[in-house]
Amino acid sequence: MRINEIFYSIQGEGAYTGTPCVFIRFAGCNLKCPFCDTKHESYKEYTDEEIIQEIIKYPTKHVVLTGGEPTLQITEKFMLMLCEEGKYIHVETNGTRNNKALSFANWITCSPKFEYCNQANIALEHIDELKVVFDAEKTCMDKYKRIIADNYYLQPCDLKDKEKTENNIKGVVNYCLSHPQWSISLQTQKIINVR
Repeated sequence: MRINEIFYSIQGEGAYTGTPCVFIRFAGCNLKCPFCDTKHESYKEYTDEEIIQEIIKYPTKHVVLTGGEPTLQITEKFMLMLCEEGKYIHVETNGTRNNKALSFANWITCSPKFEYCNQANIALEHIDELKVVFDAEKTCMDKYKRIIADNYYLQPCDLKDKEKTENNIKGVVNYCLSHPQWSISLQTQKIINVR
């Protein structure tokens, strides 16, 4: 598998904020979002066994498969190997691919990118957590009303521009106050300065 990096840190976003996790960041994605924090060009080829050997070095059971887009590469065999190691499998996906391997996941975070990718239609059968990255200039929340999930999170997009990012934060706060089924997700990893 093409892996951008494997590292141990604190989950910074969504329902599991603050949870120690091993992150497996997959290289490659079927979408091209301008704010993506994955460098898709640099990766190392790992076998399933090499990934397992790397993640068992860390004391947590929580493993986050992220990207890029993990559903382009994960297999049922690999997911079963994680299960056999007693890992809690958390997949972060754009939701455009319904890979059979997702049936082994304990938690699925879907973060659609409708504003940036017109072809980003949701193909998942179950979503534990819908996380929408909110850009006040582009995000139309009406597009997300038809998506059924167990939990709903709205996250202000960090545009690396103080005024625009503050505007995104205000928009998120106002929307959540008006629509209390939504909760705010912050990029806590940036606030506490961890990877």
